[in-house]
Amino acid sequence: MKKSSVTSSGAPAAIGPYSQAIRSGSLLFVSGQIPLDPQSGALSGQDIEAQARRVLDSLGAILQSAGLGFDDVVKTTIYLVDLSDFAAVNAVYASYFHTDPPARATVQVAGLPKGARVEIDAIAAFA
Repeated sequence: MKKSSVTSSGAPAAIGPYSQAIRSGSLLFVSGQIPLDPQSGALSGQDIEAQARRVLDSLGAILQSAGLGFDDVVKTTIYLVDLSDFAAVNAVYASYFHTDPPARATVQVAGLPKGARVEIDAIAAFA
């Protein structure tokens, strides 16, 4: 099966040897996004809500570049440095996924790149 990369200037450039997203068949695999400003590459937002919004805005920009939206997301994984941030991130997350939210896992991790407090990856499906 052929694969192709998807990029968006509305999301931060990859900070390593990976693509922002890869389309393979009818699926789009979006790499984990951390709260980096797309223009400067600097960490964006000190509080968890601001970081979660930046992450989801980046995911949205990548989805849009592929011709998709949040309604097309079928699975996400949320990585939190502190699981006590779950409720705050969940509230922000809910404002992006209105109908039939995707399947999801949330895990606590020891650390994230650049001192981020949250990272989210996604899988979306083309109709």
